[in-house]
Amino acid sequence: MIETAQAFGVDIGGSGIKAAPVDLTIGDFAEPRKKILTPEHSTPEAVGVVVKELLDRFEVPSDVPVGIAFPAPVKPDKPLDFMANLDQAWVGTNVQEVLSKACGRPVSVVNDADAAGLAEVQYGAAKGQKGLVIATTLGTGIGTALIYNGVLIPNSELGHLTLDGKDAEKYAASSVRDRKKLSYKKWANRLTKYYRLLEHYFNPDFFVVGGGVSRMSEKFLPHIDIKTPIVAAKLRNQAGIVGAAYLADLRQKHLG
Repeated sequence: MIETAQAFGVDIGGSGIKAAPVDLTIGDFAEPRKKILTPEHSTPEAVGVVVKELLDRFEVPSDVPVGIAFPAPVKPDKPLDFMANLDQAWVGTNVQEVLSKACGRPVSVVNDADAAGLAEVQYGAAKGQKGLVIATTLGTGIGTALIYNGVLIPNSELGHLTLDGKDAEKYAASSVRDRKKLSYKKWANRLTKYYRLLEHYFNPDFFVVGGGVSRMSEKFLPHIDIKTPIVAAKLRNQAGIVGAAYLADLRQKHLG
């Protein structure tokens, strides 16, 4: 692994598993990332094999912190109780134990939306922002991360707040815009309702909007009518890897 990297990040998704060494001084990849398609039967064993292969491809030294962004809420030393995007065999497992065993080394696991939000606060659109930042990822669903004065409050699932009689993500996610063929302006009206709901419950200081659609932010962000400052994410699809690597380094230093 290249010497300019201090940590290694992995982002496990429903379609692909991506990884790269991360230069934590700038919050960017130290080498181009590599991607392997998520196995069709994405069991803990099959996913573990792919993660180990990525570590081997980059020849990651044993003392380098490894962070893994995972597509579900992860609580330390507790079994997983819900899985949407990978095989249901994950339910009931201790994700950190499973992946540490597969990799033959300790790894740090964090929810993927939390990893992305943390990266934006440390290196991206919300760098230096005080108070409560809510980072949202608009995609198939709505992922959220709460960061207060730089400290992550893990496993928020605010895409599941009730809006218009249903899960908010079923009303306002990017996939809903695609499916219903909504204009960006009409979709922004739905997003306005969602972000106003978050304002009502949390009174945040700053919103960050991520997900693939954030590349088109100029088409919908100006039409979201709320009081709180709201900006597009900067790190985009790098955020999960960078945030997971950052947190792994932080945890290793804490344990050390």
